[in-house]
Amino acid sequence: MGVRTSSWALSAAVFIQMAGVGLIVAFLPGRMMELSGSIRFVGYLASVFAVPFVLFQLPLGHLADRHGCKAFIVAGYLLSGLAGLLFFRAAGAWGLLAGRLLQGFGEIPTWALAPALLSLLFPLSKGGAIGIYNASMHLGLTAGSLLSLTLALSGDGREAFLLYAALSLAAALIAALLVRDPLSARGGSAESGSWSDLFRALRSLRRPALQAGIILYGGGYGTFLTVIPAALLGQGASGQERVSLFFTLFYVAVSLSQIVAGKISDRRGRDVTLLAGLILVTAGLALFPAFGGTGALAFLALAAFGLGMFCVSALARLQEALPLSLRGSASGLFYLLWGVGYFLMPPLLGWVGTALGQTTIFPLTALLFAVEAAALRLTSAGRD
Repeated sequence: MGVRTSSWALSAAVFIQMAGVGLIVAFLPGRMMELSGSIRFVGYLASVFAVPFVLFQLPLGHLADRHGCKAFIVAGYLLSGLAGLLFFRAAGAWGLLAGRLLQGFGEIPTWALAPALLSLLFPLSKGGAIGIYNASMHLGLTAGSLLSLTLALSGDGREAFLLYAALSLAAALIAALLVRDPLSARGGSAESGSWSDLFRALRSLRRPALQAGIILYGGGYGTFLTVIPAALLGQGASGQERVSLFFTLFYVAVSLSQIVAGKISDRRGRDVTLLAGLILVTAGLALFPAFGGTGALAFLALAAFGLGMFCVSALARLQEALPLSLRGSASGLFYLLWGVGYFLMPPLLGWVGTALGQTTIFPLTALLFAVEAAALRLTSAGRD
């Protein structure tokens, strides 16, 4: 199996599984509100998902550097299938949170190790390769969101969780049969070094503005998946159909931005797309509360486009900042930082919205992204 076959297999597998994710995330916030009666528990859906990302990204990335990524990717899809079964059987808020925790474990390899493998397979065009993979991921989420528009019309949508489990198992089969991992094919490698070598490399990575931006990106991503849909539901706009449309636009915008920004950053440098992404997020979040209906969704899509631009550029930049033998660890570090933001920011914004009103959430978030853009520009943290 060649590198092109492996690349397309990784993209196909993630598209299939993420179609299931896009389907269930459209139902999870409303289902949690129904079972718990509190927007605070909706924020916990993001926090619980992020716990494995914070605790296990670096250990798993380091193990992948030594033994290869493929086995962990396949195992992740299998765990996600089990999470779907837990969602289906959940009778209360804690059952949903348990499934979300297992889903977090399952998606670590999907988010972090597949890009690490692609950076090894395509060393000279990693931005474009990662961008196509991430676009496939978000196009799958888009397909799932569109499917949720149909399923939302019948029952409580619990059948969506069973479909998610089946799609995850199909993705595991594709990855197992068609993906080639050069490292695992050689029976592993000790070139990644010891844990002390890894931590020495991480201590040498002095890019605080970039690292802060990745944390903020994770928080922004979690906010788009939890707090913003809950706020749209709270406005009584159009119920579940409006939330499903929002998710569709979000995933389409992130998909397109991954392809565009990945290729541009390979040719023009990472700084251009890093800063452009932050500026778009700031503008979209600052302006959308002033508009209703289609206008609000359009500005949210603009912010989502900016999130995707920042993501692919920052991930490629972090891959370049660490040695080739630590590509799995670099992806692990990215999603560890991402998980910190994803864990902290949505519930904090939920508390702010409860205490001060939902209208304060989005100007505050826009301000955070504006400050990050200024810090990244002033410190030139994204430059070699």
